[in-house]
Amino acid sequence: MSNLAQLYQAQGRYSEAEPLYQRALTIREEQLGAMHPHTANSLNNQAALYVYQGRYGEAEPLLQRALAIAEEQLGANHPHTAQSLNNLAMLYQEQGRYLEAEPLYQRALSIYEKQLGTNHPDTATCLNNQAQLHQDQGRYSEAEPLYQQALAIREEQLGANHPHTATSLNNLALLYVEQGRSQEAEPLLRRAARIALASLGASIL
Repeated sequence: MSNLAQLYQAQGRYSEAEPLYQRALTIREEQLGAMHPHTANSLNNQAALYVYQGRYGEAEPLLQRALAIAEEQLGANHPHTAQSLNNLAMLYQEQGRYLEAEPLYQRALSIYEKQLGTNHPDTATCLNNQAQLHQDQGRYSEAEPLYQQALAIREEQLGANHPHTATSLNNLALLYVEQGRSQEAEPLLRRAARIALASLGASIL
């Protein structure tokens, strides 16, 4: 049910996805318990659907519940706890609640660095998210080194031509564009475009 709901969500068929997510959550709560990590997964999935629809008020308590389960069942320093922190931070960022988002991102980053290492792709994702938060606030000098660090990790761990590397190139370039640094942005955007064409070109054609 959860997988089918994710397919419908990807297709924009939100009204079909929601009851499947709700049924999956009910089954997990009944069979595994309200505090089981799989129950937290269902909460995160349903919350993600609400975020896509802009239903932030409905998403927040689900994400808070998922975080509480992860902290209690897996521990305050588990990577899944970091993911829950990241999810809640992203929701706050979407709402412009930057002061609430920032400490959650910082906690998540600390967990990833400690548990997975400073060069892990998940660490890069968290760095990227924190950089976007700073960018949203106009804190460009703080965002730039985080974007650069995320890019370096992805190039090293995933490869120079990986789609996630292209995402980092694009993000850093857009930061430069916002600052009027178009000459620095252009080569990054060209690189990102080449990667995108190489990975998606066949399907486009």
